[in-house]
Amino acid sequence: MDQLNIRSMEEGNKTGKPVIKNLEKYEDMANAIMKDPANTPIDFSNTEIAFANKTDKELKKAAWLFGLMNNHWLVGLGAKVGITAIKMRLPFVESVVKNTIFDQFCGGTTLLDCQKKIDRLFDHNALTILDYGVEAKETEEDFNHTMNENMRAIEFGAKHHAIPVVSTKITGLGRFGLLESIQRGDEFTPETRNEYKSILKRMDAICHLAEQRNISIFFDAEESWIQHTIDHLVGIMMKRYNRKKVVVYNTFQMYRTDRLQFLMDSFNKAKAEGYMLGAKLVRGAYMEKERERAEKMDYPSPIHPNKNATDDAYNTALRFCIDNYEEIASCNASHNAASNLLQAQIIAERDIPKNHEHLNFCQLYGMSDNLTFNLSEAGYNVAKYVPYGKVVEVVPYLIRRAQENASVTGDMSREYQLVLREMKRRGLS
Repeated sequence: MDQLNIRSMEEGNKTGKPVIKNLEKYEDMANAIMKDPANTPIDFSNTEIAFANKTDKELKKAAWLFGLMNNHWLVGLGAKVGITAIKMRLPFVESVVKNTIFDQFCGGTTLLDCQKKIDRLFDHNALTILDYGVEAKETEEDFNHTMNENMRAIEFGAKHHAIPVVSTKITGLGRFGLLESIQRGDEFTPETRNEYKSILKRMDAICHLAEQRNISIFFDAEESWIQHTIDHLVGIMMKRYNRKKVVVYNTFQMYRTDRLQFLMDSFNKAKAEGYMLGAKLVRGAYMEKERERAEKMDYPSPIHPNKNATDDAYNTALRFCIDNYEEIASCNASHNAASNLLQAQIIAERDIPKNHEHLNFCQLYGMSDNLTFNLSEAGYNVAKYVPYGKVVEVVPYLIRRAQENASVTGDMSREYQLVLREMKRRGLS
């Protein structure tokens, strides 16, 4: 098979925009479905299915919380005050956070603490991706602790049909500065060489156990100035563990201008070297940071110039993974309704089994329940990303979720609108 690349697929397109033949057909189809849900068995506006696992009390609490989060100034103030208060260990703050935003977006403080929420998801045909939500560690002791916690999560998941995947970050297993140094091409010192070997050993221990326990591992994408190092490290693990089945997944941030080509290059490399590609597709989470750094350091921004370009790259990547689904295991990790409908529609059109193990969806716990539970009701493989950990250590993750929700355009966020609609349907408002 010829090597795949964007240029060979443009077929005369002179704009430089990456296009796969007939992609527009599927984008038009997705847009039409969004306007007329009767065209598909999946209706993402069905709030009865979306919130079937919430009691009236839980729904009211969600409405109150999302209502607060729609006040942009309050979220900004809360982020600053919250971090300071948590760091100061003020006694009442942790309790407030745990019973509000933590409860909405996290599974619990420990694996056992997550069990109730995992079971409730499974009761509604949704799986769980466990994510130890601790970030920004710097010591070997911390990195070993994260490795051990990931391995505990794998053992925990192996005992539950509801948990097929454990997710982790390489910055939880090794020093950010080291990853950055490797990407710059700095020569190893005896110390940094040992650090590099330690990261590989931790990753290998996690992936080896995952293979043994029939669990998959998602390695998250991070900032562009360490991502090439991450790609290198994850590539080593995929080559070792993805020979017979897909154990290891890399994450592709499609808001980056180079990632569509990198996805195709990764597939070509996997085919040439005799292993399967694991690909989790996301739009991206560091846009402002990436653009600010590029401007400050005077290099071209690695981020697409607008949302349409990102959507085009994402949906092209999605189609590419489905085109090659027997050799690529993919996860459509998106909160974008059109992208989820696009994948569902292509699967239906090609008569691919909805529950094929290589075609998956996932969303964050506490968000986009209308996508998750309507997909699960229709019989697709769908999971929730369920972070867990001590409240004080998961706060950075929680603040990002609050800011993400508050950034949705319009007077009320999508989440808030859906919750209010279901409350009205139940006669609660």
